[in-house]
Amino acid sequence: MSDSLTAAREHVLALGRAARAAVPVLAALTTETKNAALAAMADELLAQRDAIFAANQLDLDAAEANGVTGAMLNRLKVDEKRLQGMVDGLHALIALPDPVGGVVDGWRRPNGLDIRRVRVPLGVIGIIYESRPNVTADAAGLCLKSGNVCILRGGREAINSNQAITAALRTGCVAAGVPAEAINLITNTTRDSALALMQAEGFVDCLIPRGGHGLVQNMIANAKVPYIVDGAGVCHTYLHSAADPAMATRIAVNAKCSYPAVCNAMETLLVDAALVDGYLPGLLDELRASGVELRGDERTRAVAPEMAAATEEDWDTEYNDMVLSVRVVDGLDDALAHIAAHGSGHSEAIVTGDQRAARRFTHEVDAAAVYVNASTRFTDGGEFGFGAEIGISTQKLHARGPLGLVELTSVKYIIEGDGQVR
Repeated sequence: MSDSLTAAREHVLALGRAARAAVPVLAALTTETKNAALAAMADELLAQRDAIFAANQLDLDAAEANGVTGAMLNRLKVDEKRLQGMVDGLHALIALPDPVGGVVDGWRRPNGLDIRRVRVPLGVIGIIYESRPNVTADAAGLCLKSGNVCILRGGREAINSNQAITAALRTGCVAAGVPAEAINLITNTTRDSALALMQAEGFVDCLIPRGGHGLVQNMIANAKVPYIVDGAGVCHTYLHSAADPAMATRIAVNAKCSYPAVCNAMETLLVDAALVDGYLPGLLDELRASGVELRGDERTRAVAPEMAAATEEDWDTEYNDMVLSVRVVDGLDDALAHIAAHGSGHSEAIVTGDQRAARRFTHEVDAAAVYVNASTRFTDGGEFGFGAEIGISTQKLHARGPLGLVELTSVKYIIEGDGQVR
């Protein structure tokens, strides 16, 4: 074992021991105490804004010096609006019901046993994420409200921001009588620390990766702890032959351009062959005017020859940037086949006025979120009413889609009797 890996494992296991010791404390917190801690965490973010902004500027300066692209710099930036978004997210969690202790269902057996299934925290949740510092506050708040301890491992490009945000959050916890060890940040920025967290058996009850394809594949290959796949977002928007042109344009531009660096942004646009003449050139012009680099198949390039040719790799690429692949398809069957072959199971959309086509699309597309006449950009815990989310699960066990408070709990059976034996 290398010295680097040894150091990373010692660091992660030390955090794991502290986290595990805090588990029973967090599980026993009342809703009132949790909400008081969330409010204090929000207050501390505002109180320590200058330190957070200064730390974030260090990260931005380093990223620019390393040639990070504009879209990725945008993900990294913490300004007044994004800081307020973190604060608002914590306050939104206060307003949401506490899932812990909730009775899922219950019944009485013929022998008189009363059985209830109730929600309980998972325990210690590890989160590996990349360059968005707001995830630090979102993840910590969600874990605390659901009674879980968290171990956070952000990207090295955001280490100063994450340390400043975590310091504020931990101060808020302590002020409300919650142990600081409820929120733990891995400060070792080597890749070995991510591997150590993936293999922290006995310390991590559930691991959630928020990153690209490489991170997910690394976890699948190396993890020794349970995990939920937060997979890549190769999201499609299909403009059906019965689409309203103005609506189709509005949705397509929003899905690509409103925030291209996130997993719910559209990466491939599928356009029905019936819309090529008279509609597609204008849409491509609008996308190009919005700053989108277009890559098209042969039929798309026939009406826009200045476009680059899309390769087979493009159909499977999550760009996280102002780049879009465009393909002309021969109707709904062709669109469904393309999505089945290249979709990542995240979010898919159809724009159509044909209800039968919409029903087929929603029934046959295998994805966590399927949209009819709306942008894929809504796949988000806040937009779904969850307050925030810790990730978007693209797997089917035990949760799928935005991971909110309920998804961060498990269940326990409580059985009450009056002397029954078997």
